[in-house]
Amino acid sequence: MGLIFDLLQQTAVIIVIAYMFSKSPAMGYLSGEKLQPRQLVVLYVIFSLFSILGTYTGLPIKGAIANTRAIGAVLAGLIGGPVLGLSVGITAGLHRFTLGGFTAFSCGISTTVEGLVGGIVFLILMRRKKPEQLYLPAVAFGATFVAEVLQMSIILLLARPFSDAVALVKVIALPMICANSIGAALFISMVRDQKRMRDKVGARFSAKAFTVADRTLGILSRGFSPETAREMAEIIRLETGVGAVAITDREKILAFSGIGSDHHITGNPVVSRWSKQALAENKVVFADGYVDHFQCPLSSCCPLRSALVVPLRLDQDVVGTISLYEPKTKHFLNINRSFGEGLAALYSHQLLRSRYEEQKSLLIQSELKLLQAQVNPHFLFNSLNTIMAIIRKDSDRARQLLMQLSNFFRTNLKPQSNIVTLEEELAHISAYLEIEKARFGERLTVTQEMDPALLTLRIPVFTLQPLIENAIKHGIANLLDHGQIWVRVCCQDELVVIEVEDNAGSYCISSDERGLGMRLVDQRIKNMYGNEFGLTVDCEPQKKTLVRVELPVTRGLSDDSCVNY
Repeated sequence: MGLIFDLLQQTAVIIVIAYMFSKSPAMGYLSGEKLQPRQLVVLYVIFSLFSILGTYTGLPIKGAIANTRAIGAVLAGLIGGPVLGLSVGITAGLHRFTLGGFTAFSCGISTTVEGLVGGIVFLILMRRKKPEQLYLPAVAFGATFVAEVLQMSIILLLARPFSDAVALVKVIALPMICANSIGAALFISMVRDQKRMRDKVGARFSAKAFTVADRTLGILSRGFSPETAREMAEIIRLETGVGAVAITDREKILAFSGIGSDHHITGNPVVSRWSKQALAENKVVFADGYVDHFQCPLSSCCPLRSALVVPLRLDQDVVGTISLYEPKTKHFLNINRSFGEGLAALYSHQLLRSRYEEQKSLLIQSELKLLQAQVNPHFLFNSLNTIMAIIRKDSDRARQLLMQLSNFFRTNLKPQSNIVTLEEELAHISAYLEIEKARFGERLTVTQEMDPALLTLRIPVFTLQPLIENAIKHGIANLLDHGQIWVRVCCQDELVVIEVEDNAGSYCISSDERGLGMRLVDQRIKNMYGNEFGLTVDCEPQKKTLVRVELPVTRGLSDDSCVNY
């Protein structure tokens, strides 16, 4: 029993090594992902030294050494797989062989086998898709127990003289099996606890990052300005708990929140060398508070001592910075640094998206102006000729048409949002149709087919007018007989479908040959909703032309009218 207690005392060394390992960068390799070659080399060196140390700290017994060498070999295989376990086992076994003794050869072989045992357990758990069980103390205990039993068997098989081998095993078997199994379980237990702690910290910071992103991305979508910067800085400081947060553009402080706000004043120019370096070199600048202290250029009494300055980028150009500060009593952790860098990268992408949305909005407005510029002169010329012809016969009718013409141009000229209701769009085209009906007389009939509930349907502005104008200009105008136009709005297969059909059948062209109005309607819908939506033309020569517009239900309605249609 005395030997058991002596060997258990050696586990104090194991506990110290396990603690040091759990605090080292190598602990980060045990993330559950496949180990890279460089990581395997580092773990090989660590566990090989651990096994060799177990030999040197062993106790001489009857020409042999009672030791804790097996822990390093078994754990290497258990954590890194059979290749790592076998490599550590061979290295520690060769070292034991060089020390001599009548068990030198058998112990060298058994140590190699012990590393392989850990690797076999690794493969079994991986094939069962239970990698989390690799860090169970019971698994480490069981694997080491089996490995030590095999070691005693190998000593009996290979060590000579046999009588000495039997006498040795009687003395060391129980102590070594117990001490090594308990030591391996303690090691894995400490590694598991530290791993859980790191996972919890990482999960907490991930949750914090999602919270900050959720609360600030909507703000940044309004643009990068002093107002949005002020809101963002306050949210980041409250959510991260850092001492202070500053947001700058390339020249001045847009917002500052936290300690030191008495002299870090919004609107002041950027004077910190760390911020200037981040802006000039487009890189993260870190004053950790240990080697490099943040020294405020504005006040010698500034409580801030460490800083992380991360550039905000837009199309690879630095447009500003986000700075996180801590006071002299608190230093940045590496995870704080990673958090700040990730946050800035997220904001940089949002700035790029905001710029893209702004440019797309400007493009849509330009397209609308282009459509209006195309319609107005041609339509005005025809309308005035029609009214001039009618004014001689029916002045009241001419006055009504002038009012409709005025309403049409008033709607065209006033600023509009990109989305309007179907009712508003129909009101706009009604003035256009009244004048065209006066122009064609009984040769033109327009029929509208739709459920009144769909009048609240929200569609892109200036969608119907180009389609109806196209039906009249390229269809009805070419007919000698009666012309008819149908305007339909309905729901089909979870789609909002708008159809404009004429009975002329004279607009049979490919999509590449469409007129400007038709092309821009299709392009605007695709830009707003996606390429799976848009405009199609179905033509039967001399019979009909059907223009069909498809929009998504969920984005095309202000309520559930279409669902109930």
